[in-house]
Amino acid sequence: MLRLALPSLTLALGLAASIARMTRSSMLEVLNKDFIQTLRAKGLSERSVIFRHAFRNAVIPVITIIGLQLGNLIGGTVLIEYLFNWPGMSTLLVKSIANRDYPVIQGCIVVMAAFFIVVNMVVDLLYGLMDPRVRS
Repeated sequence: MLRLALPSLTLALGLAASIARMTRSSMLEVLNKDFIQTLRAKGLSERSVIFRHAFRNAVIPVITIIGLQLGNLIGGTVLIEYLFNWPGMSTLLVKSIANRDYPVIQGCIVVMAAFFIVVNMVVDLLYGLMDPRVRS
């Protein structure tokens, strides 16, 4: 379990910074909207305003960034697997490129592309859950 800590932190910290920055800026933008002031004027608790209304509207661009960052994560695993000497698909891809084994290269690329397509589909489905305007 401890062997996973350093590679996971190496991959996650760079991506977490951009996600945190986008979440902060999106929340600040939503908290300055008129409907938030209306909700506060109606007497809703601050917790309800932030979690039920503001965060739900602010998380939509964050979901987009997370989906795009997962594509970068796929590319980052190539370097991380090489640095930490872990066997995996990225290591197989690098060795196949060195050996000019084209069918294995194509297979690895197809699997990585399929993963990226599935991630984008999940992001689109999450839009429908988070934003009622997209459901129609």
